[in-house]
Amino acid sequence: MRTDPFRELDRLTQQVLGTPARPAVMAMDAWRSGDEFVVEFDLPGVDPGSVELDVERNVLTVRAQRPVHEGTAEMLAAERPRGVFSRQLILGDNLDTEKISAAYHSGVLTLRIPVAERAKPRRIQIDTGDEQLAISR
Repeated sequence: MRTDPFRELDRLTQQVLGTPARPAVMAMDAWRSGDEFVVEFDLPGVDPGSVELDVERNVLTVRAQRPVHEGTAEMLAAERPRGVFSRQLILGDNLDTEKISAAYHSGVLTLRIPVAERAKPRRIQIDTGDEQLAISR
């Protein structure tokens, strides 16, 4: 079995300082599907009641908490983030932050963010007197 010297350094740092050496992050996937953006965060082992979503201006903040193991047991490996961690996304002006929906299933938080009506393409009719032409914008 090979040893990763950086992992050992992280483990020692955590033992000495009592905090994770690496920042706690949430793995994320994001894509556009039609007229909405979908974002999924991996949050295994997180109680859905501890998840908080906030939108201020165009910044979406996701906060979650995974309980810290307490007791006399000696941790042999501690690679999953514990405690409170968060992630922020900067949303474009073309998204409707008033209509964000969220669902949490099987350790995955899924956000659906619709494209704002004002950002969707639309056809404008032009009156030429005799006939109307349709121009896409």
